[in-house]
Amino acid sequence: MTPTFESIYDSVLHLPRGEQVRLLAMVALKVADASPGIDFDDRVCGGAARIVRTRIPVWLLESLRRGGRTDAELLAAYPSLTAEDLANAWLYARTHREEMDREIAANGDEA
Repeated sequence: MTPTFESIYDSVLHLPRGEQVRLLAMVALKVADASPGIDFDDRVCGGAARIVRTRIPVWLLESLRRGGRTDAELLAAYPSLTAEDLANAWLYARTHREEMDREIAANGDEA
């Protein structure tokens, strides 16, 4: 049975203050590492970071951008994408440079 928000909240309120602070810090770190607009699913794109609700991997967009494609060209080539999607992709690519380099190297012939 999956716990509800209310049951978790109630449980947290009954923790000692120090444990509440510790839990909050752990959750904050996890949320800070989250990537808005980016999704991961082992069953889609081999688990690579991708634009949410699409099958467009971030590494592909980053590879095209490194190759000189502009945001306008990418939006025209992928009509389902928005400018916000690209902004999310560029933020993810900047903060995960080594991952992007590996993915592009492994899949470079597909770009």
